[in-house]
Amino acid sequence: MATATAEKNVEAKPRQSGTKNDARRVRRSGLIPAVVYGAGQKSEAIAVDPKQIRRILNSETGHNSIFDLAFDGASAKVMIVDWQYDPIKGALLHVDLKRIAMDKALRVSVPILMKGEAPGVKVQGGILELLLREVEIECLPGDIPGHIDADISNLMFGQVLRVSDLPHVGKLKFITDENQPVAHVVAVKEVVEEAPAVEGAEAAATPAEPEVIKKGKQEVEGEAAEGGEKKAEKPEKAEKSEKKK
Repeated sequence: MATATAEKNVEAKPRQSGTKNDARRVRRSGLIPAVVYGAGQKSEAIAVDPKQIRRILNSETGHNSIFDLAFDGASAKVMIVDWQYDPIKGALLHVDLKRIAMDKALRVSVPILMKGEAPGVKVQGGILELLLREVEIECLPGDIPGHIDADISNLMFGQVLRVSDLPHVGKLKFITDENQPVAHVVAVKEVVEEAPAVEGAEAAATPAEPEVIKKGKQEVEGEAAEGGEKKAEKPEKAEKSEKKK
């Protein structure tokens, strides 16, 4: 388990703080604006090499890395607490650094790394679902791990791995609730065919011909028949009238 110890020194230069134009001038010079604060000292506006900061962020311990910052003839242990990227170009724009007292405990978030293969997946055909990707811990700066291993080699179907199951070292204290689930093995979700149900729904949605309409048609047909009979009776009445004459 790698710890977030310093691997290199970063040199900082003083800069003017305030306007966006000042920040642009710093970036044009090949550096990026930064701020360093903490440890009971005043905040300082500085400029640092973005390549060095990016290498630290991309290292195994990432932003939890502790390194030496050389500035104004002195050196201090610092760590990265915030940073900004250009959303389009992806260039590093700004970074905040915090001075670290190596004898005082810190609270940091550490990524969880799955280790092993769950028999609930390999043998029982389930799916491993990761519920927690990082855990908050408290420890001395020199004891901050790069990651915490989560052993899933005994995780069966239906079982849950919790924070309390993660490796406990005397130097670390978990701040995250120890009952919080980290991972579990669940069943494969079946895809239900809904086509027949949709057809049935469409059939149900198509209304049958109303009874009133049918009756109306019958009545119209009946009237047509009666009208025919009346028309047939008219010649007979005409014959009777001729006989009377």
